[in-house]
Amino acid sequence: MSLEKEAEQMMKKSVEFLEDDYKTLRTNRVNSSMLDSLIVTAYGSEVALKTVASISVQDRNLIITPFDPSISGEIVKAINASQLNLNAIDDGGTIRVPVPPLNEALRRDIAKQAKAKLEQAKISIRDVRRKYRDQAKKEGDFTTDDLKSLDKKLQVATDEMCSRLDQLYLTKEKEIMTV
Repeated sequence: MSLEKEAEQMMKKSVEFLEDDYKTLRTNRVNSSMLDSLIVTAYGSEVALKTVASISVQDRNLIITPFDPSISGEIVKAINASQLNLNAIDDGGTIRVPVPPLNEALRRDIAKQAKAKLEQAKISIRDVRRKYRDQAKKEGDFTTDDLKSLDKKLQVATDEMCSRLDQLYLTKEKEIMTV
């Protein structure tokens, strides 16, 4: 695989990572993926919530049904301690998490988090561009014209991926700020 294709694949991974990361951000719509990044201490180790329980949405509530009811307390603790500002209630085997509508200040704060994640993804893409430029220079198999051509292609790919990231951010920001 050529350096250009490898670089493009790495850049696409950064875009996919941001897409997945944005799913965990809270919006005014209740979404079970809000809890995807939540880690629970169960059976003596830390595991993802979605591996030890099923999560569904009912009205403005997240309904969590642990596969093993004995870990309900740990799930409640993890949700209450998370940065999601949610309060889990154990209903005896089922955990109910009411998701209140977002206020203006909270929406702005979440939008700032989304912007910070966008900037991190852009930095990641630029790092990929720099890494592959440096790799091409070190290999020495490239002529000056080949290096210039590779630079142009890497810059085009970088610009395209950054544009996709910007579009993802604008979509997510609109979703967050919608009342």
